[in-house]
Amino acid sequence: MNSIRITVIRVADYADLSARYELPQREPCSMRVGQTFRTTGAVCPAGFCPAAWRAIQPYAQGLLGEGGLYIEGWMRDPRSAMVSCDDGFRPVSFLVERID
Repeated sequence: MNSIRITVIRVADYADLSARYELPQREPCSMRVGQTFRTTGAVCPAGFCPAAWRAIQPYAQGLLGEGGLYIEGWMRDPRSAMVSCDDGFRPVSFLVERID
């Protein structure tokens, strides 16, 4: 059965934007570079950020489908996608890969 591996590639923090526009956060993002998560379906992996999952889920579903998620001229490996969460203050970039 195919599964999806999600690897945290980069965690950014735009403190200047946070200071200017954001209300104080009670819980900062807990993702760390190198963390990996796995799922065998279109289900948010245990311990994964639900907000980030909303951005990743369409790619995970596409990669689990027949033929992968190939978008010509984008990824070297058509069984992968580089996706970021949509937090404009602390975006996290993920490598999403289909594991056969």
